[in-house]
Amino acid sequence: MRIPGRSRTGTEPVTARSALGLRLLLSVLYIPVFLAGTVFFALWAADSGPGDSPSADSLRTIAWICAALAVVGLIDLVVVLVRRRREREGSAGGGRRGP
Repeated sequence: MRIPGRSRTGTEPVTARSALGLRLLLSVLYIPVFLAGTVFFALWAADSGPGDSPSADSLRTIAWICAALAVVGLIDLVVVLVRRRREREGSAGGGRRGP
């Protein structure tokens, strides 16, 4: 965001972007891990009894956290794939961007 009346003082490029390859790799590696964690903790919670430690509520909470992280990873994976496709189309099409 540019603040009117102030010039840039940083050394980063104007067109700085995140490392899409690293984000793609992390998404591909950790989505299955969090999905497996979701299933593991949900099954453990279903199998735990009233006096067990950790409690079923704690295990369900961890399962929900793993599910949320898997969803965040999936969203990031979609964003990365769209950006990479747009980048490839832009370089192949002479810099023209779609609507």
